[in-house]
Amino acid sequence: MRDRLNILWVTPMPPSPPRFGGQARMHGLLTATAASHDVTAIALCEPAFDRAASEVAMRAYSPAARAVASPNHSEGPRKRALQLRSLLSLRSYEDIRYAVPALQAAIDEACARTRFDVVNVEFPYLMRYAFRAPGGAPPPPVVLDTHEIEYDILRQFAASQSGAFRKVYNAFNWRKLRGEERGAFRTAAGVAVCSVDDERRVQADAPGARTVVVPNGANVEYFRPRPEDPPCDGKTILFFGTFGYYPNVDGVLFFLKEIWPRIAASSADARLKIVGLRPPPEIKAFEGPRVEVAGFVEDLRPHLASAAVLIAPLRMGGGTRLKILEGMSMARPCVSTTLGAEGIEATPGRDLLLADAPDAFADAVLRLLREPDVAAEMGRAGRRLAEERYSWRAASERLVGLFRSAIEAGVRRAA
Repeated sequence: MRDRLNILWVTPMPPSPPRFGGQARMHGLLTATAASHDVTAIALCEPAFDRAASEVAMRAYSPAARAVASPNHSEGPRKRALQLRSLLSLRSYEDIRYAVPALQAAIDEACARTRFDVVNVEFPYLMRYAFRAPGGAPPPPVVLDTHEIEYDILRQFAASQSGAFRKVYNAFNWRKLRGEERGAFRTAAGVAVCSVDDERRVQADAPGARTVVVPNGANVEYFRPRPEDPPCDGKTILFFGTFGYYPNVDGVLFFLKEIWPRIAASSADARLKIVGLRPPPEIKAFEGPRVEVAGFVEDLRPHLASAAVLIAPLRMGGGTRLKILEGMSMARPCVSTTLGAEGIEATPGRDLLLADAPDAFADAVLRLLREPDVAAEMGRAGRRLAEERYSWRAASERLVGLFRSAIEAGVRRAA
């Protein structure tokens, strides 16, 4: 096996420039891996993304990168039409949404031009595509990076939805996706997961699958305390995350309705800032003198630097929360639910605070507001943890190890 691998990397959205968690994982792993290996990146690009800007950003690590236009939308009438189509089909909405013939054509073109050692596919619904080798040679092994257990997230959505139609639709859709996702786990030559908990779930669905925990990371060189950043203001509680991801919407509403009133009543100085792409109306409705809904910002670092506490009040989801790792990299103390911090090997009380009940969560936030020395030391401990365990370079090394294991297994089978 060559030391320098030739890797085809296929993604359901442009990894770069990274604007939210899923993109940040792909961008971090691609950038770190491309430092030692040859990468060809092909991304599906829906209308919500700037295709030209995405290709320019992707070429920083993949000179032959392509962003393939998709006619499908993540919202609006086109999404509703695809959902209705999936309701009348045995296929999940995700499978229909990401089935784009132009992407298969781009994959075929790349595979005809280059013999890849391995293919890395992001998210299970892209395992539907075929990856052939030139000249009739055996196809390269295909490794799947899961990010989270998608069907389990949808199962949680179905249980939390209030509308009758949404509950019925999601109840059907998550079960269809479960079958497709389990098939992807069994078909893949290797499965990368974000946490030990997700690894257990994959092994339960596909016993004997080759799995490796490749935790999320942070760009610890980019997210770091800087002299030019504003100082901590001692009063701002910060949440950041994209609102296209429903667990973030649910978590923020949980905080606003059940936790924030307790904090606001106990601390007249406390302020809440909510940063994230496309905040929904039900969150914007809480905006006022002490609650700022900032929407999307180009650079998170000044907002993180000035915040007194970072929060992750999530009640559903999977994988590992990039928001916590990026906040730790900026030496910000964090309060999270137990599920929100799942997959992060942090010591509660030293690296962050954990609380699930509204009263306990409010008390943890208030403690960090009232004890700045404790908050500062927790921020320093979080920064050390991010540097030691959660750099993208370290995560990339684990993923490349999975690539090599899958390649070796393929060689043994051929022999």
